[in-house]
Amino acid sequence: MVDIDAAGGAATGGLLAGAIERPTGHAGDAEGNCTDCGQPVEGRFCSNCGQPTHVHRSLLHLGEEMLHGVLHFDARIWRTLPLLAINPGRLTREWVQGRRTRYVSPLAMFLFTVFLMFFVFSFSGGLEPNVNTTMSPAERTAMMADLETARAKLAVDRSAAEARPDSNALRITAQAQETTVSVLETRLGVSDGSTAKRTDGLVPGSWQAQVHDSVASGNLKVNLGNEALDKAATKKLLNPDLAIYKIQQTAYKFSFLLIPISIPFVALLFLWRRGFTLYDHGVFVLYSLTAMSILMMVIAILGPLWSGFAVAGALLFTFGVPVHMFAQLKGAYSLSWFSAGWRTLFLLIFASIAFTLFILAIITLGLTG
Repeated sequence: MVDIDAAGGAATGGLLAGAIERPTGHAGDAEGNCTDCGQPVEGRFCSNCGQPTHVHRSLLHLGEEMLHGVLHFDARIWRTLPLLAINPGRLTREWVQGRRTRYVSPLAMFLFTVFLMFFVFSFSGGLEPNVNTTMSPAERTAMMADLETARAKLAVDRSAAEARPDSNALRITAQAQETTVSVLETRLGVSDGSTAKRTDGLVPGSWQAQVHDSVASGNLKVNLGNEALDKAATKKLLNPDLAIYKIQQTAYKFSFLLIPISIPFVALLFLWRRGFTLYDHGVFVLYSLTAMSILMMVIAILGPLWSGFAVAGALLFTFGVPVHMFAQLKGAYSLSWFSAGWRTLFLLIFASIAFTLFILAIITLGLTG
């Protein structure tokens, strides 16, 4: 099912990207004075404030602006994307050195691409938890034996709990065994009625039911260092589907956190080299994150369409990421092969650390927000 919020996120990302771009294209004929600041104009744009001198007031142009904001397909996108794919170092270097009118800005590219990525994921199911339930005949036979053993143990545990109604330990043990039986019954598609239907609406034996029961019984505890945050996260985990939804929402709403998290790691690679600023590293990070987002979209789109793409996609991601990083480092910072090589190795390690920090931040914000 398509996530409506993800669709809204994609549109918002496109509009944000369009909003931060400078005016380009044909603006029409000059009208004498700028309608914004009132200064005399002679060309298609005001030399004082930069506004187009021809002001459109038609419904057709309003639709055109919306499509441009969402899709953002002008001439510059076709010059930016090929360079981002095959020569990211040149793209990064030219933007830093001021040759910018021919390319889409790194921030605009990142904003639109990252929201579009989550939009694509909502179609492909890439954000849905995937549990493999296929099994061979031998595995099914073995699991049936385990189920019979678990049912026998459940009967014993229930008898013990009924004999000692004041014992919480025996009651929790029986509940845990009920979960075990439910999991096995769900995977096998059988039931003898020994496990009762859940009153909370969760499917017995599902991962949602297991998480809920673990949190409710106290076997799974949240410790974020703050009692209020712990309570908020625990409440969310009692409804695992809601927790996953909140984490997904937080991921693309706070995707920009990848930028400040990543920039210091890139700066560490050039501590002893002068001539590079945090702005330069920021441009590098933005274009690199955009490229990785596009790669993830390609994998998410082609994966469901071609069953054999699983291996190809894994190889593309495994080797494509370091190759792209190497090319971007070498071209953007004018490095030798050796300098770019060892920096790529450390950048891969730093990227893993940065992504881990981002995921931890997203989970924390999603469960406590």
